[in-house]
Amino acid sequence: MLNIVILAAGMGKRMKSDLPKVLHGLAGRPMLTHVLGAARALAPSRIVLVVGHGADTVKRHYEQDTDLGFVLQQPQLGTGHAVQQAVPELAGGDAPGDVTLVLYGDVPLVDSDTLKRLLDAQASRPGAVAVLTVELDDATGYGRIVRNGAGAIDRVVEHKDASPEERAIREVNTGILAAPTAALKRWLAALKNDNAQGEYYLTDIIAMAVADGTPVLSAAPGHDWETLGVNSRVQQAELERIYQRAQAERQLEAGVTLADPARFDVRGSLHCGRDVFIDVGCVFEGSVELADGVSVGPNCVLRDVRVGAGTRVAAFSHLDGATVGADARIGPYARLRPGTQLGDQTHVGNFVEIKNSSFDTGSKANHLSYVGDATVGARVNIGAGTITCNYDGVNKSRTVIEDDVFIGSDTQLVAPVTVGRGATLGAGTTLTKDAPADKLTLTRAPQTTVEGWKRPVKKK
Repeated sequence: MLNIVILAAGMGKRMKSDLPKVLHGLAGRPMLTHVLGAARALAPSRIVLVVGHGADTVKRHYEQDTDLGFVLQQPQLGTGHAVQQAVPELAGGDAPGDVTLVLYGDVPLVDSDTLKRLLDAQASRPGAVAVLTVELDDATGYGRIVRNGAGAIDRVVEHKDASPEERAIREVNTGILAAPTAALKRWLAALKNDNAQGEYYLTDIIAMAVADGTPVLSAAPGHDWETLGVNSRVQQAELERIYQRAQAERQLEAGVTLADPARFDVRGSLHCGRDVFIDVGCVFEGSVELADGVSVGPNCVLRDVRVGAGTRVAAFSHLDGATVGADARIGPYARLRPGTQLGDQTHVGNFVEIKNSSFDTGSKANHLSYVGDATVGARVNIGAGTITCNYDGVNKSRTVIEDDVFIGSDTQLVAPVTVGRGATLGAGTTLTKDAPADKLTLTRAPQTTVEGWKRPVKKK
């Protein structure tokens, strides 16, 4: 039985913010959400969040997550004290395989594969403790891993309590560890705070385990940056770029062409087919799927979007909650809002906004139009300046435009209204009644010229 305890009680003074530190963002999601994702990948029996500063805010943010338990650490007296608060919530403990894994809500980049490796190390010896360690060129501020003459871990000494010889050690403790639940409870109860900080260090259980004859093993992360924590806005920005560079490398290795990997942001998940091209400054949020041969121009934002093979999205386009078929042309400066469904070979041009509407194969709206709450058939041409007037101030109504319709420029379609198959609407029409199929409909007023009219002049 696996328990996971995530420490999320810190104030984060250096963040200079009223928001709890663990709710500060990384790649569009709170840091704590990243940690929870890695934790859930391990299928634990129990996840316990230790909250403190801004506890109510953290609880509200995750109140829909029924798999989480919350305990309060108040005041905050160190990492050992934090895990002590979680003890009553830990499941199991009687079976030899009952293990508790300790993670940190402000260490957002830790990968589930690294955690699996740590748990495998712990399981390799009955009753062992496993510690995630890493070697750093500059270990300032980190607890050092002190090993005995045989190379086994003997204890962890915090930087402020370390001697000059101990500070020269490069192998450091990340704080992430896995321990038998029953033994962990016993060691936590015996913690003391006789140290420079006057705190209860979780790392002191290492020396207790050694004194008990318990094997203390180590595992290393897949990447050193997985263990980096956030204590300031500067560190937050540094981890953001590390994360985004890792996402860029993943896409490059999968065959995606990125115009500049340093100007590429994924704030969710991005799945690409073969021969996809992504220009600079693009942001991908939520769940985005780009099929084979898709090209995305510079400075586009795609959120919760599926784009079909061969489609081109031109510069400065925003796609949100939309589905686009194959060989379509979108933008530049197009906006697709939630509920938009575009078929194959559709065209949506510059300064066109579409919301909660469907376009069938080959239909086009190439310039300066708004289409909302509409069903558009195949091979429809929507002229510049066309507006579907879908909202009367209270209710929204639907416009239906059947196949092979031609809509002239500067036309308003006052919903609910249907334009029949093959109809043509003359430029400047305001349509308030259904337009019959295969006929020209227009509401244009007669053109007149006023003879003898003179432009007024400004009075002195």
